[in-house]
Amino acid sequence: MTEVISGGAARRRYLALLALRWFPVGLWIPLGVLLALSQGLSLAEAGLAASCQGFVVLALELPTGGMSDSWGRRPVLVLAAVVGIGSTGLLVLADTFGMFAAAFVLQGVFRALDSGPLQSWYVDATLAADPAAKLERGLSAGGTVTGIAIGAGALASGGIVAWLRLPGVPVLVQPLLLSLLVQVVALVLVLVLVVEAPHADGDRGFVASLRAVPSVIVDSIRLVRASDVLACLILVELTWGFGMITFETLMPVRMSELVGGEEAAAAITGPVVAVAWLVSAAGAAAIPLLTARIGVGRTGALLRVAQGVTVLGMGLLAGPVGLVTGYLATYLVHGASDPVHSTLLHREVTGERRTTVLSLNSMMGQASGAIGLIVLTVLASGVSTSFAMVVGAVVLALAAPLYLPAVRAERRTPVSV
Repeated sequence: MTEVISGGAARRRYLALLALRWFPVGLWIPLGVLLALSQGLSLAEAGLAASCQGFVVLALELPTGGMSDSWGRRPVLVLAAVVGIGSTGLLVLADTFGMFAAAFVLQGVFRALDSGPLQSWYVDATLAADPAAKLERGLSAGGTVTGIAIGAGALASGGIVAWLRLPGVPVLVQPLLLSLLVQVVALVLVLVLVVEAPHADGDRGFVASLRAVPSVIVDSIRLVRASDVLACLILVELTWGFGMITFETLMPVRMSELVGGEEAAAAITGPVVAVAWLVSAAGAAAIPLLTARIGVGRTGALLRVAQGVTVLGMGLLAGPVGLVTGYLATYLVHGASDPVHSTLLHREVTGERRTTVLSLNSMMGQASGAIGLIVLTVLASGVSTSFAMVVGAVVLALAAPLYLPAVRAERRTPVSV
């Protein structure tokens, strides 16, 4: 007999599992490509290996979403956790390009499997307990917990690199050992806490969902082509995913150049990343004040220019202090940009097509991020890290005019965040 849980219990379980999901991400963020560089890979090789994750997610996001709906949230979460543990374990051992590439392929599979089922389970369980329940409270709390978990993980990573020395373990591998432990705990808690009604036709549903993927993609493209606003928002995601490589991947590399080594850079970037996530939350909180004055579409365009300027500062400002200042300003804008873009995107789709379009938007970001990893790390290796950051900044700023169709649509139908 399937256990029935209350809405409050579902929320508590959801937040606990969410914290365990994102704490390891915080542990990894300060390391980035530094781990691969410390194992002898070139920056271009590290970027190429990491790009495998984006291409795998691009290929698997839609079919794994169908798997969650047909097979069930719990088995997909269990499978995702097992693959995630395997990926982290391989990163612990990796010392060649092939091993790093294989680890990122597994990480891509994990990300695709993990994208959505936990939140879907929470919504299912909450509505099963109370069909009239308001979901906003739990989902909003989830965003807060995610930010805190990532920040805490980044702080822990920096502290481990700075102060812990385990015999025979490379310094930059040490945070990954904690990540492995947390991921194993998360797997156990998924098995214990996630309960749902069984899916009797799971295998047939999964096969059917795979067969439907081409038509789903074609249908999404038709929908986007029919709307200038949607088409331009998807193009914004392409530039955004490309430009994000400047602050997600190249910032630690630039820091290592400025402070003289990967270990010193990892010790610094841990606390900085933690602060950046808090700054990002502040940016998101301030958005209603700005959109109330100038509108959501204009805010989106302004933020794209602002992020280009802040990334430009990361590339050109002198010294570690200048880099950190530009980085924090970039995350302030980054945190503000997401709710603006999401608001405009949701406004253009109906409930029956919402997931399809959101998946397409996410897929475009993953694809452009993978391309950005290759292009910008090659530029960083062949020219300089600062030059690669400048290129990324220009791409980010060039997206500003793509919000003009949304501005025109907003004149006809005002929208608020």
